[in-house]
Amino acid sequence: MPDSITDTPTVTTADLPDTAPEAEAPVPGRGRIIAVANQKGGVGKTTTAINLATALAAVGRRVLVVDLDPQGNASTGLGIESARRTRGTYDLLLGEITLDQALVDTAVPGLAVIPSTMDLSAAELELVDMERRQDLLRDAIRRATNRFDYVLIDCPPALGLLTLNGLVAADTVLVPLQCEFLALEGLSQLVRTIDRVTSTFNPQLKLEGIVLTMYDSRNKLSSLVSDDVRSYFGDKVYDTVIPRNVRVSEAPSHGKPVLLYDLACTGSQAYIQLAREILQADAQKREMPNTTETGGLTPDSLRPAGATAAQSAAHKDTSMEGPTGETGDAS
Repeated sequence: MPDSITDTPTVTTADLPDTAPEAEAPVPGRGRIIAVANQKGGVGKTTTAINLATALAAVGRRVLVVDLDPQGNASTGLGIESARRTRGTYDLLLGEITLDQALVDTAVPGLAVIPSTMDLSAAELELVDMERRQDLLRDAIRRATNRFDYVLIDCPPALGLLTLNGLVAADTVLVPLQCEFLALEGLSQLVRTIDRVTSTFNPQLKLEGIVLTMYDSRNKLSSLVSDDVRSYFGDKVYDTVIPRNVRVSEAPSHGKPVLLYDLACTGSQAYIQLAREILQADAQKREMPNTTETGGLTPDSLRPAGATAAQSAAHKDTSMEGPTGETGDAS
């Protein structure tokens, strides 16, 4: 296995096994923006963002990852060393650079990233007094949908202003959920916050889906969490589950997505299957363009007793304070 990202062979469709999604011509027109979000840390959010992006790019999609997390783990996991991160999402949010200037190519053909820099850690304080502060990212990356089929936003593990920017900019939100009790406990708060964003800032926001991560078939708790989530969210939970896998954990230390680090491992195969599900769902939507989703984002079982979808969106939630766009950290 090569030790450097520069030594890594590029991934092409031919490199993927038969279980990979079939390559097809990118859909002309506007791409989609997907926020990968969960206010709880350590649930596989960044891992999902970079490996799903790699799997989509490997079958011919043009993909952009926006690293909105001040920790910069998505940038590191895609092989962008700190020395190369002279500017990124922070500068883009402030309007100091253009989208073209912010893009950095990765070792994966068709996959680019807008890296995170240390300055982003101060963004919550610096942006709070700006007008339309919740729309800064949307304004900055709007044109990216003309160039990329998928834009994946790796949101920070908090329900603050940066995550709000990610949700406002997105068409859909993908929620990685660790198969542990505490992760399940915070899911209702996250989804209600998404519902609140939908009613206040971004009416078009939809739930892309929930992907179960760190699944351990030897652990009964993983199965119980999976059953509970599927009973609440039904077909919004992907059939694919991401297993606990040491190769997935090792890959970021080598500056590589796991699909580059070890294509044959179970973690890589799971992300390939997740990409397949997303591509198949998109194909079905194109075949039935008049199909619409109703009922908001929050299942009835997670709403206050007797509340409708609209009432749930207005329900007082400590994770967001009114229509001003100011948010609190619920981590």
